[in-house]
Parts: sequence; C-alpha cells; structure tokens
Amino acid sequence: MDEPNRSSTEPTTAAAPRTLAFLALRAVQRGAFADVALDRALHPGGLSAPDRRLVTELVYGCVKRERTLDALIDQLARKKTHQQPPDLRAILHLGFYQLRYLDHIPQAAAVDTTVELARQQKFGGLTGVVNGLLRQYLRLAAGGADPLVLPQDPIARLGVLYSFPDWILEVWLELLGLSQTEALCCWLNRTPHLDIRVNPLRATTEQVQAALETAGLSASARVGLPQALRVEGREGLHPKRLSAVGPIPSLPGFTQGWWMVQDSSAQWVGHLLDPKPGEVVVDACAAPGGKALHLAELMGDEGTVWACDRSPARLKRLAHNAQRLGMHSLEVCVGDSRDLPQFKGQADRVLLDAPCSGLGTLHRHADARWRQTPDSVQELAELQRTLLEEAASWVKATGTLVYATCTLHPAENERVIEDFLGRHPEWRVAVPELGAAVAATPEGWVKIWPQQQDMDGFFMVRLQRNG
Repeated sequence: MDEPNRSSTEPTTAAAPRTLAFLALRAVQRGAFADVALDRALHPGGLSAPDRRLVTELVYGCVKRERTLDALIDQLARKKTHQQPPDLRAILHLGFYQLRYLDHIPQAAAVDTTVELARQQKFGGLTGVVNGLLRQYLRLAAGGADPLVLPQDPIARLGVLYSFPDWILEVWLELLGLSQTEALCCWLNRTPHLDIRVNPLRATTEQVQAALETAGLSASARVGLPQALRVEGREGLHPKRLSAVGPIPSLPGFTQGWWMVQDSSAQWVGHLLDPKPGEVVVDACAAPGGKALHLAELMGDEGTVWACDRSPARLKRLAHNAQRLGMHSLEVCVGDSRDLPQFKGQADRVLLDAPCSGLGTLHRHADARWRQTPDSVQELAELQRTLLEEAASWVKATGTLVYATCTLHPAENERVIEDFLGRHPEWRVAVPELGAAVAATPEGWVKIWPQQQDMDGFFMVRLQRNG
C-alpha cells in the first residue's frame, strides 16, 4: 500500500496532544532526534501543562518502546510492521502505547483518539482496521494473558519485552547475567529522575531544600555527595521538560545560581578528580559544562578551569551558566582536543569526559538505543584512545588525569584504559576512596550500574604518573 498524500486538518481538542505527538514521531522516523522533534512540536505553545506532559510522554515513550510496539503490530495485524505505511505505523504506536503503558488514560479515550488521528491523517479507509487492532488488544488483555507473545530465546525475549536491540543485550548479559540485565533494562525504561548540584558559593543544601519544599517539591540528599539533591514532585520531573510546577528555570533558586541540573553519577567525576584551589585544570570535552563548573566550585572558584570544546554554540551555553552561577575562574577554549598543543605539560589536573555511546543514560535519550550500533561503538573507542593520548600529554609530571564516560560498554571503558596503560608504563591507576555509595573495582576504576546504585550509568578512572 502506498502512503497517502496528506495535509493536516484541524484536530479536535482531545486529539490535539496526540496530533502533536504524531508529528514529532513522524519527524523522528525521518531522521530527527527525538528531543529536537519534540521541542519543535511543542514550540507554538497553547497547550495546557498536562497536555504538554502527555505529548512528551507519548513521544519519548513510543520512541523508547519501538521494538515492543512493532512486535504487537506484527502479532495482531495482517500486515507486518515493515509493510505498514510509516505514518500508520506511528499512529498504531500511539494507540498501543497508551493502552499498554498509560494507566491514567481511559481505554475508550485511547482507542477513540487514535481512530480520530487516523481519520485526521487521511487514513479514513483504515479507521476500522485501527479500531479493530486496538480492541483486539483489549480483548486479549481482558482474558488475563499478556497480548504480547514473547520469543523463547532469552536475548530476543528481553529485546521485545523491554525494547532494546539484541547487540546491547548481548554485551550486558555477558557482564551481568540474566537477572541483573533485566533489572538494568527496567531501570533504563523508567522516567528519568531529576538530580541537582547545589552551588556552595551561592547557597547551602539546606537553603535549597527549604526553597524547593516551599514550592511543593521533595528534595532529598544523596549519600556521599555533599552538593547533590534528588528533586521529586507528585507527578515527577523530567529534565528540561515541563514539570508539575512549571519549567526548571522557574524553580526556586535557579535564576539566583543556587544550583544546576546534574545527575549524581556525574557529580562523582568531579570528586574523583579532586581539584584544589589555585590549580590549573583542563576539561578536554567540556560542553555543555556541568562538570567544568563543578570543578570550579570544588576549587572555591580560585585557580583556572579551562573548558575546551569544538562547538562554539555549546561553549556559549557553558559561559551563560558560569555567569548565572557566579563563576570567574572559568576560561573557554574553542578547538578540537585532539590538537591543542598549548596545554602540553601545563595542567595540574585534566578531565577527559569522552564522547561515548551513552548506554548508561538511555533513559534520558529515547532514540539513542536505536542510533548506536556495534560499528559506532568501535569508532567511538578509536576517538577515545586518541583523545586520551592527547589529554595525558597536558598533565604535569605530578598531575592527575581522570577518564570518564556515561556508557556501559567495555570497548569504550576498560579496554581503552588497558590499552593506554599497556602503551604507557609511566602511568598507573590511582585507586580512589569515594566511600560506600560508589566503590572501586579490584582493577581500581569505578563503574556505576544504574539498577544497583539508582543513578546514571558511568565509568571513571583516576590515572597518575609513576614516580
């Protein structure tokens, strides 16, 4: 069946959020990043806060659960997913997602608005098919069994149930085993939490807690991290998205520079580097700047933190945040960190938070699980090795280097470090003492598993020269 030629018609009030979600999903299918497509869909404004949250949930949820939703289409429809017109596939995704994952949406509303969306998008001749498929799902569910039939193969079963590609599951199963891999999949499919880092030069954690609680939010301390608070509301918060009390910049203390958003695991990176007042510190891949600003805070804003990145636009965001937080020790350097000879032998401490596949933060980046591949991981690993070679040359004879990623793939973590140490016997792993919240492995590096420590997945290791 050829995809019909469509023009938009005015949606009903009830269908409006679904229409915007559909337009964003259509853009994602055509290559757009999910967050960019969502921002464009929401940009005109006019929606209520609950409707904005619904659009966000539908877009991120359908992208995240793509494999599961495709499996439902394959099992219930006469034509398989790859035979469906792309727009009809997106409409069916929206319907099945509401029925399967959104308990607060009445089933009749989910079916009716999906059928109306199909009609609005010129699939009038197929509204009966859409209605029938969704009601078939409901009949099967009413019988007490899950309408989703899972494969027998363990990898395929996890892949269909939790919507991950097989190659990622193969990596995790080898490292973790079946039970922990399933727990990790569950964690990475949850709505992201919101952690913030208090700026001690502007406020205390108690002050920030009190202000947030006055606004109706709960702010709880994170063990071992003196600046970290986890913020929760009755309906939860999503980073950079409209929360139950409004957008993040409207929360108490934001404009005053009392805090910035940063996950707990990312805050451990700054403590691992442990910069001191008066030192010269270089952050090799700094944008958007959360870790560079944390380093400046840990130094009491005394010394120099060079924030390097090849993206001038992203460094502008960093400079804006530095101004909001009242930081004066930050210097920006626009350039590729594979070729910045001016830093050779100049830094007391260097942070290389390397570009990576982001497998530890898949809950925050809905489409990343589908964009990364085994080939892209290998390309990233080569880049990481090159960056590490260059960053190591910046460190003084008695200095410290921290390598970090937010991925959970050994090719980008352990193997990069093992390869570096094998070629550079003058360097060694300096085993950290970070406390009970996170602990070093026997090899000396820190690997944070989300399902075990309830924070983003991270790998980090501190290196020092011998002698």
